[in-house]
Amino acid sequence: MIRNWRVIIRNLFRKRTVYLISDTHFDHANIIKYCNRPFADVAEMNKIMVNNWNNTVKSSDIVYFLGDWGYGHKHRPPSYWERNLKGKIKSIKGSHDKSRGRIKSPTHRILKTTNHTFLLIHDPNDSRNWNGWMIHGHMHNSKMDKYPFINGHRKTINVSVELIGYRPINLDTILALNIDTIKWMRTSTSKPERK
Repeated sequence: MIRNWRVIIRNLFRKRTVYLISDTHFDHANIIKYCNRPFADVAEMNKIMVNNWNNTVKSSDIVYFLGDWGYGHKHRPPSYWERNLKGKIKSIKGSHDKSRGRIKSPTHRILKTTNHTFLLIHDPNDSRNWNGWMIHGHMHNSKMDKYPFINGHRKTINVSVELIGYRPINLDTILALNIDTIKWMRTSTSKPERK
């Protein structure tokens, strides 16, 4: 009995890391060509992205998935991927995400930190009347002139997998960049251009 209380108390004080990711497009063969992904085929892409995720995220961590789990003929449903990926996953409906049975994914969420309030959304063009920072997907690496990893003018952060190394990105990593001073940052590994 005492041991169980120790576990409960330890879990209460354990910091959960928050991660973000979007647009995995598992099982989608053509996305490799469309977005110039560095994979030989779908099997390799799926395997590497699952391994990257599970080697980054712990079971107790929170992952905000900002839409588009899979696509293509005979792609597996989000529930399949959720069972195979670590973390407590909170999904937002993407443009290619079909109904998940009785489970309804929201179209957006609000995420508050000490200094920022973020709108989490799949498509940044669906964010009516939001003036703060937005974390989104949908744009992949196809509109880098408007939607790089960070666009300080637009206050957007694009967490499509192509821009974050095909693995979830830690929210603390984003916040440590001092985003309010960034004018432009092409990918999560690029050097930021400051205001």
